[in-house]
Amino acid sequence: MILDIVTYPAPSLAEKCAPVTEMTEEIRQLAADMTETMYDAPGVGIAAPQVGRNIRLIVVDPYWSKETPRNPRVLVNPVLTLLGEQVTSEQEGCLSVPLNFRADVKRAERVRLQATDLDGNVIDEELEGFPAFCLQHECDHLDGVLFIDRIGRLRRVMYDSKVKKWQKRRNAG
Repeated sequence: MILDIVTYPAPSLAEKCAPVTEMTEEIRQLAADMTETMYDAPGVGIAAPQVGRNIRLIVVDPYWSKETPRNPRVLVNPVLTLLGEQVTSEQEGCLSVPLNFRADVKRAERVRLQATDLDGNVIDEELEGFPAFCLQHECDHLDGVLFIDRIGRLRRVMYDSKVKKWQKRRNAG
């Protein structure tokens, strides 16, 4: 089932998420619905708070495009260790950030990922480049951080102003 995506400035997007304590059928269904929602949007990653669930669950498929096969990864309680130099993730965007806003964001070039999958299997691996950026972006959601929280103050003020105008027009019509 395709879920509604929570958009900025919803306060829930700024909340820290609780760990998943048990792999229930509800968690499995949520992961399946999040995967369907991510592809429908379309996007390459989605975190549970983006669909209104305040738990540490993400789905990523960093290499997916409409021309490539799907290879989603469900990550439960992911923990990242940032490695390597800070580099620029160019033109980062987000399903929860309206108006198709994009910005360059400083991210670690490599990460060590520790998580479990839906079957409780331990995942422990290093990723670099775009997959590492994607994981950092989605894990930020679990800590109540949006990519727009990582951009310059002036750029953020300008974006917030556009969102307020957009909301007024949307609510008036």
